Amino acid sequence: MYGIAVDMGASHLRFVLTDTQSNILEESREPVNSEAGARGVIAQIRDGIRRLVPPGELLQGIAIGVPGCVHPQTGKIFDANNVPGWREVDLGQELEDIFHCPVFLDNDANMAAIGERWRGVAQGVDNFVFVAVGTGIGAGIFMNGSICRGSSGSAGEIFRMNVDWTRWEEDFPDTGHLETYASGLGIAAEGRKVLSTGNGSGSSTLVEERDARYVFEAAQSGDAKAYAVIETSLAVLGVGVANLVSVLDPELVVFNGGVVRGSPQLLLATVEKVVRKIHPRPPAIALSSLGDKAQIWGAIHTLLDPERAHGIRAGRDAAAKEAPL
Repeated sequence: MYGIAVDMGASHLRFVLTDTQSNILEESREPVNSEAGARGVIAQIRDGIRRLVPPGELLQGIAIGVPGCVHPQTGKIFDANNVPGWREVDLGQELEDIFHCPVFLDNDANMAAIGERWRGVAQGVDNFVFVAVGTGIGAGIFMNGSICRGSSGSAGEIFRMNVDWTRWEEDFPDTGHLETYASGLGIAAEGRKVLSTGNGSGSSTLVEERDARYVFEAAQSGDAKAYAVIETSLAVLGVGVANLVSVLDPELVVFNGGVVRGSPQLLLATVEKVVRKIHPRPPAIALSSLGDKAQIWGAIHTLLDPERAHGIRAGRDAAAKEAPL
């Protein structure tokens, strides 16, 4: 009995073949063809799954973490801002029609939080926030031992959090307020303003324009302007986390994502300093122990135990069709 776990990141797709004992049997990784739009990305996911299914075998289930909101009742992805034209897409139902097996979807940060609580640094922690800082920024929230999705699946979409009240009347793009300051996209954009070299020229792809690695590389080489961009972005991130702490009162905040891996110790030190300044009794702040597999482990856990993971099943009658792997 086989299942497929999919990590649909902002820039890459990862596919994992697993069994009922949660063993990772095989995996593949490829860039997301964002420019192909929703239909092209769905075809890419379909083909990636097919390549991993053993010949002659039927899948028992598929679980996917996606960079957007998944409605808890319908299972539709109503926003994936890294794929142009992706609105109200029923990815899960389309894959169920193709592979004839249950398909579970969730926001990527939610899926990673589920993985972190199952196998990572948040094991046994009932109240914590998983903050993913990569190309974009989002959060998975556990409250009283359960994942919190909100009424429409938008809980944890902190990329829209306003960290500068003087800009409240501005029309921000789909990247939102906090993401403009404290994500790979935001750091890359600020880097292009102050650095003479890097990515994001007029001929760059959408993925390249959102990649902040060149700013971290410049900072590590001693470029003071690059370091200042990163330091400012991390301070703003700290303010965003302090706001989360004010509302949710978690016992732990866990960080993961590509921006975190760019300078993990500087991120921890900066965020801790800001949060401690604002909160007299701040929560513990830690790095994920699962690295870039947090979302995959969350998807595998959802496949194996959808009831405990509160898996969102594709289709209009999702609640009636839930079944474990």
